[in-house]
Parts: sequence; structure tokens; C-alpha cells
Amino acid sequence: MKADATRDAEIATLMLTLAAACGPGKTLDPTVVARAYAGPHPDGWGPLMQPVRRVAVALAHEGRLVIYRKGKPVDPDDFRGIYRIGLPHVE
Repeated sequence: MKADATRDAEIATLMLTLAAACGPGKTLDPTVVARAYAGPHPDGWGPLMQPVRRVAVALAHEGRLVIYRKGKPVDPDDFRGIYRIGLPHVE
């Protein structure tokens, strides 16, 4: 497995690319990011769910992504359970 910093940078790039491909106003399931990075087998992508979450939180703090829960933006430091990610709205 790659070093954490390298892996996280690759996940961040992939996450932003996939979120952009979804288009404005659309969200992305974080498992899609993990599967795109590690392949379709759960043994490959399952262990990446915590790193994907950590990267999503970091990108949300930078204002590059928004984390959604039940269709509403949430505080990246205070959310639990199932979430989705998307690009911030540009007005």
C-alpha cells in the first residue's frame, strides 16, 4: 500500500474529478471514490473508507467539497453515518 500522504493526495484528486463529473447540484457516494481507486472487490475498497472520509473532511475544510447528509450540507467536523459529497454551489 502507498504511503498515506501519497494515497490521500491521489484520493483527493480522484474525489474532485468524480465530483466534477457528477455535475452541478449532484452528489457522489464516497464508496464510488474508494471503488474507483482500489477496484470493485470489497477487500480492496473497504479499508479505504476511513481515508476517503478523512480526505473528504479535509477538502470540505478547504472549501473544495461539501459533505451532505440527508441532502443537506453538514459541518465536516460533526456528522455521522451515511454521507455524500459534492462540489460547492457557485453563484
